[in-house]
Amino acid sequence: MKTSNPVLARLGQAAERERSAGYAPTGPYGQPGIPQQYPSQAGYPVAPPTVAPMTVDDVVVKTVALLGILGVSAAAAWVLVPDALVGAAWIGAAVVGLVLGLIISFSRMANPALVITYAVVEGVFVGMVSKAFETAYDGIVLQAAAASFGIFFLMAMLYRAKVIRATPVFVKGMIAVMTGLFAVMLINLVLALFGVNTGLRDGSPLAIGFSLVCIVVASLSFVLSFKEIEDGVRMGLPQRYSWTAAFGILVSLVWLYIEILRLLSYFQGDD
Repeated sequence: MKTSNPVLARLGQAAERERSAGYAPTGPYGQPGIPQQYPSQAGYPVAPPTVAPMTVDDVVVKTVALLGILGVSAAAAWVLVPDALVGAAWIGAAVVGLVLGLIISFSRMANPALVITYAVVEGVFVGMVSKAFETAYDGIVLQAAAASFGIFFLMAMLYRAKVIRATPVFVKGMIAVMTGLFAVMLINLVLALFGVNTGLRDGSPLAIGFSLVCIVVASLSFVLSFKEIEDGVRMGLPQRYSWTAAFGILVSLVWLYIEILRLLSYFQGDD
């Protein structure tokens, strides 16, 4: 099964190597795969190894699990981290989360332990950011969380109804835009550390426009995740790759939540 996603292409190659080594998957709906011949030992036939393929249900379960872990971690950080250390914990978790995210994104193999660790670290980051914003603007966290999940379910329905499809052009365009936004945000962060205000995060009309762009792109990034899941199931990737698919959804949700949090704070700045 061909895919325009380079990461999935690598995962597909890994799955093909597993199949050539004796992995005979069942189909995505439980139908038997293609029989293969396996050597016998001591005159007795050896049963082929069985590795369950990834399904949509697997991804849903893993995504819910990661969200639960992130929520518990965020709540623990909110309660346990002293107010004086919120900023340090925020920055530290952001840096560690970024490193882990890059490792997971560019890794050729699914690593559930690494993905779970990422969820824990991101939980600390989300908890600290949420605590800082909630302290300044009462009720903003609940509003941002409701809006984030609302957008996620809306995008899921639009994708299922085929209103939005991840065509090759769409995928390439999204990857280019997301890479550009990441570079801009990273440069802006570095400049902010040296006291340079670019106007992208200060509540100005430019900042509002930039947050709106980020929210739109973060929302559309769910389409890429849905396409990855769809292709992964069709390619017969092993079940553990559902952790990688769930990781992609988690990243988009956290990004969307943070951007909505920022945007809402701009409109409450004068209260």
